[in-house]
Amino acid sequence: MLPKFYQNHLKSQLSLPEYLFLKILLNLLQSIKEVTLEKLANALPLAIKFESRRKRIQRFLLLPNLTIEKIWFPIVKEFLSTYFNEQKIIYIAIDRTNWNRINLFMVSVIWDKRAFPIYFTLLPKLGSSNISEQQKILSQVIPIFKDYKVCVLGDREFCSVKLAKFLQSSGVSFCLRLKKNEFVEIKKDILVELNSLGLAPGVSFFLKGVKVTKTQGFISFNVAGKWKRKIDGVAPKEGWFILTNFQTLESAISAYKKRFDIEEMFRIFKKGGYNLESTNIEGKRFIFIILLIATLTLRQRLKVSRLNVKEYKNM
Repeated sequence: MLPKFYQNHLKSQLSLPEYLFLKILLNLLQSIKEVTLEKLANALPLAIKFESRRKRIQRFLLLPNLTIEKIWFPIVKEFLSTYFNEQKIIYIAIDRTNWNRINLFMVSVIWDKRAFPIYFTLLPKLGSSNISEQQKILSQVIPIFKDYKVCVLGDREFCSVKLAKFLQSSGVSFCLRLKKNEFVEIKKDILVELNSLGLAPGVSFFLKGVKVTKTQGFISFNVAGKWKRKIDGVAPKEGWFILTNFQTLESAISAYKKRFDIEEMFRIFKKGGYNLESTNIEGKRFIFIILLIATLTLRQRLKVSRLNVKEYKNM
């Protein structure tokens, strides 16, 4: 069963037949874990021909009210007010994945050691996102968190001084992983590659107020370097260089560690769960299918979590 606040909101946005059809689709996705129109239509329990069932699903997925802004954002806001303390930092992971013709950009809250998706969109191309796309997407998400402390976590695709400057101007903390061949200004007009700073297993450092890259005129940020020490003779293949506006090494590294919880969500969306790689659904319909999967994920996480609301509030 969906959380009560979720049911109430969906009923306010959909007619009763639309709401009941939504519940049927959720049950189908959970049982068959396939997102092709053909398999959903085959499993749809309606006494009509296959082609009529398929068209029924297609029409439903294009309903004007089925948007992230109308359906999902109010749920996210209620979720935040219920499970998060306004005095604690909320960690937001940004990530992108592409397979076949799909290039999905996702923004997630890290919650209970999982990535809970709050925004997702298809990029009109394959390959990495650019600064304009990143700023446009984050500009839609950040206002949801206006009453909370937020830290954005991103891997090397998202580590640009322009994005860091945008986040800082938005009042947001950030930890963005730098490429090892980036340059930092360790002294006035002396630029060196991060890779030449001697980072090795068991070594860490924290550079305050340094310029990053050879581009002139940007404001300064902090850079944290960390390479985990060897354990039983084994160390990670490489260390981390983190662009951040946190003021200590410990806070920057502790924050960035949380970013890895995003990976499981992509595995659920891909081969490990709903087999999105074989879908023939595109565009707005595809985004709503992702929304349905996010709904199922939320329901499952609320069901299996051992912590009650009071405990979450005190986290």
